[in-house]
Amino acid sequence: MIKVGILGAAGYTGGELIRLLINHPEVDIVFANSESNAGNKVYEVHEGLLGETEMEFTSEMPWDKVDVVFFCFGHGKSEAFLKEHSIPENVKIIDLAQDFRIKGDHDYVYGLPEVRREEIAQCKHLANPGCFATCIQLGLLPLAKAGLLTHDISVNAITGSTGAGQKPGATTHFSWRNNNFSVYKLFTHQHLHEICQTLNELRPASTPQVIDTLDEGYDKDGITVDFIPYRGDFARGIFCTEVVTLNKAMTAAEIANIYKEYYKDAAFTHYSDKAPDLKQVVNTNKAIVHTDVFGRKVVVTSMIDNLLKGAVGQAVQNMNIMFHIDEKAGLNLKASAF
Repeated sequence: MIKVGILGAAGYTGGELIRLLINHPEVDIVFANSESNAGNKVYEVHEGLLGETEMEFTSEMPWDKVDVVFFCFGHGKSEAFLKEHSIPENVKIIDLAQDFRIKGDHDYVYGLPEVRREEIAQCKHLANPGCFATCIQLGLLPLAKAGLLTHDISVNAITGSTGAGQKPGATTHFSWRNNNFSVYKLFTHQHLHEICQTLNELRPASTPQVIDTLDEGYDKDGITVDFIPYRGDFARGIFCTEVVTLNKAMTAAEIANIYKEYYKDAAFTHYSDKAPDLKQVVNTNKAIVHTDVFGRKVVVTSMIDNLLKGAVGQAVQNMNIMFHIDEKAGLNLKASAF
């Protein structure tokens, strides 16, 4: 059995992670850490787990009893935690925050299985991708790998309210979010850095460009993405559309075949020949991708559950790969028929 510890276990991602792991056939949760909830039953915070577990939150962190620890902290807290605590070398770390997603002076592997599976299988420390970043990249990876992308990439994506975390805020209260729709962080969303990092690493260096005039200061050798995120009036899920100008015209069948070939061995990412809808992925670890072609323009539709494939579902998938067990273990989740 894989012995697991969870830090930041009282938040949305902590609750979803516990929900998955208590039903994982190869996992034993050793501790679910929450300083403010120590001694309380997990189901007193994550009420959907009533009748599922009698586990209690703890303030303890017995590193000698675990094989892997999940960081379910807010962004910036993982790095700070590691400066104050010493985790043994033999304990693997899966960080759900953004602290180590960008390459730098660390050994964390970026955990997007559809592009880094072999590295994930060998790593000790893993940076789990962001939710928007996962959805957007899964829509673009096949085109990047095929060397078809230019600088002309526009993305619109709408996310559910759980993407903002558990702590209430001005734009997360039901009275504001219900029957409402808004835009935020235009062209500046933090996930853009990891998206562009992956696309530029995957894209062949010899890819021709078809856009001659670029704004001053624009990186003419690297792919950038114009991204507009939206807040939706639903709880979970991300629905994304990406408009891409290719460097050459392709038929719809050719584009579809590129996607099908790229994802033929993917455990959870599927290409759909017909336009999908968000309910097909909510409450699952699936990603669904679809394309429509208009000359050199391709419209890619991609969608995931932001808390699962966009967070803890992908984290469990990565754990399975890191421990060389069935990639789908503990993730046999089904979408609702309605």
